[in-house]
Amino acid sequence: MHEMRVNGLPAPQGSKRHVGRGVMVESSKKVKPWREAVAAETAKLTFEDTPFVRVSVWFFLPRPKSHYRTGRNAHLLKPAAPLYPGKYPDLDKLCRSTLDALRMGGAYRDDAQVVKLWAFKVFAAAGEVPGALIRVTDAVL
Repeated sequence: MHEMRVNGLPAPQGSKRHVGRGVMVESSKKVKPWREAVAAETAKLTFEDTPFVRVSVWFFLPRPKSHYRTGRNAHLLKPAAPLYPGKYPDLDKLCRSTLDALRMGGAYRDDAQVVKLWAFKVFAAAGEVPGALIRVTDAVL
């Protein structure tokens, strides 16, 4: 099993748009730095070639300032603050960008090798850097 912590703002891989002459560009400018960060951390590890891969990923997203109280209680959450980030970005699109980056970093040859995927989207704890905890292992084990 390989485990890595990637710091940075997890970015979803959304749609691509056509800009002419057969050129397609990502609709989000945040996805490239995220994929590069994941690929860089992945490239630090050595992976065995296996036909089936299991990926587990926990995305830690920053909590909006509006979830916190104000004044001397600014470090406390409001009672109505949600437990999970149930809005943008979509979990499936976060997985798409991350799985592509794992391939780019050498975790596996093809995204199709990922036969088991566990993904979670949570708020980063107070003082915790946003990012992701990623585990990659042989799916047969």
